[in-house]
Amino acid sequence: MSDSDPEVTAELPDAPFHTTGTDHITIWGSNEADTLAFYRDLLGMPLVLRQPNLDDPSQTHLFFDTGDGRILTVFVGDRASNQGGQRTGTGGVHHLCFSLDPARYEEVMAALDDAGKRYNVFDRGIFHSLYTTDNNGLVIELSADKYDIPDDRRGEVLATAQRLRVADGADYAKDEHLAAAIEELGLDVKQYDLPEAESGVGGVE
Repeated sequence: MSDSDPEVTAELPDAPFHTTGTDHITIWGSNEADTLAFYRDLLGMPLVLRQPNLDDPSQTHLFFDTGDGRILTVFVGDRASNQGGQRTGTGGVHHLCFSLDPARYEEVMAALDDAGKRYNVFDRGIFHSLYTTDNNGLVIELSADKYDIPDDRRGEVLATAQRLRVADGADYAKDEHLAAAIEELGLDVKQYDLPEAESGVGGVE
């Protein structure tokens, strides 16, 4: 780590205020039917609110509960879905990630197979990820924790894993760094049974 690298820590930064969490994310969608088919009928997110887009009443605003009370909203209209991939520049959204129950990971893969959805599965070192696309060509990541980490300790665990991986000289945080971080913080090291997968790293070893 060079002197110019920013500090990585779970401590709150010296800032004029601090956010308290993620309330919602909003994306431009295609049409209502295709959006419901993907987010509600395949990913299993309840549609909890439906109303006009208050900035543009010609659009419909769909609200989905992603599973923990955090909301994904989609502006939909009379637009065709995009089955190709998206290429966005600076400021664009690269992908959205939603968490999965690790015990149901293989069921999720089977459901995507049944739905005819293509996907990739990778062991990302500190979590396990499945990548597919929604009806708009937006990359959707479905991640499963490799270890049982309390939500209120997640930042602390990741910051500790970062320190351990830097001390180890590793280019990215791996399974052993995460397990060691959990143990160092006095948490139970409970590992989930997930399928074997390649790392999917591109030029980072």
